[in-house]
Amino acid sequence: MTLRVLHTSDWHLGRSLYGHKRYEEFDCMLDWMVSTIETEFIDVLLIAGDIFDTTTPSNRAMQQYYDFLRRVSATQCQHIVIIGGNHDSPTFLNAPRQLLQALNVHVVGAALDDPAEEVLLLRDSQQQPMMIVCAVPYLRDRDIRQSEAGESMADKEQKLLSGIALHYQQVVAAAETLRAEPGSTETSVKKSETGIDVPIIGMGHLFTAGAQTVEDDGVRDLYVGSLAHVSPDIFPSSLDYVALGHIHSRVTLADHVRYSGAPLRFSFGERSSAKGAWLVDLGPDGVTDTTWLELPTPRQAVRLTGTIDDLLAPGAYEDAMDAWVEVVLTDDVRPR
Repeated sequence: MTLRVLHTSDWHLGRSLYGHKRYEEFDCMLDWMVSTIETEFIDVLLIAGDIFDTTTPSNRAMQQYYDFLRRVSATQCQHIVIIGGNHDSPTFLNAPRQLLQALNVHVVGAALDDPAEEVLLLRDSQQQPMMIVCAVPYLRDRDIRQSEAGESMADKEQKLLSGIALHYQQVVAAAETLRAEPGSTETSVKKSETGIDVPIIGMGHLFTAGAQTVEDDGVRDLYVGSLAHVSPDIFPSSLDYVALGHIHSRVTLADHVRYSGAPLRFSFGERSSAKGAWLVDLGPDGVTDTTWLELPTPRQAVRLTGTIDDLLAPGAYEDAMDAWVEVVLTDDVRPR
């Protein structure tokens, strides 16, 4: 049996560009996402954090979010898994959790007291286990580290890195235990008819060493005094795929560890960056294929450079009539 997973993150619904609202572009992005789920026969959608741009999203952004969930629930997609990012309000995301579960939408807005509760067992329409997801949200400082008097910044950073690694180890260990349960139990995650283990997927919202940011892309430092760049080695080898969020560019750290990046360009530094989502095919032995699905750009971002006379010349703006435009003046003195 092959499962199809769509990995996306960092939507930042409600985000503006220099004060200009972009709701129409978000609508285009969400329309593309729904269409892709339908045409690619996606079984599970993974959204790896930063659904909203602020902890107090606007009514329009909330409407877009809930309308999207409603539309996807009407497709063949069987599950949606959402984790909270550093921009999201855990309280806001978690508030409708029980209601959304009726639509097979699973939300983990913040780290839980018992890491094992971040392990989700997804079942198909016949109630057979299909996938285990380690839905680890953005880990806040208070979730993984206790402050001590007199500790140095280096001590704090090491505690952060160790705490993040330990949290993932605990969550994945709980997933492995769940998968290893005997086939005769009600909570078994063995495929009873084939004896094949179901895949274990990891999710996270964090800054991993090797990931690259882009000029003015809005990626925030996650921890005061440290970026806490964790090593990709913290993800146990039993994870068949790791769907990461926080970096706004598409990044492949290993064949099975990837960032999808943000689906829209949030700065002029990203004007040439490809945007989209990862399509991941999973078979009995893990990932069989990964495909980058590029999202058509709703509105281009263009940087025009030159003197004031160059930029005011006839035809200077022909390629930027419907784009977001950044103008860089190269005059030696300020134009009057």
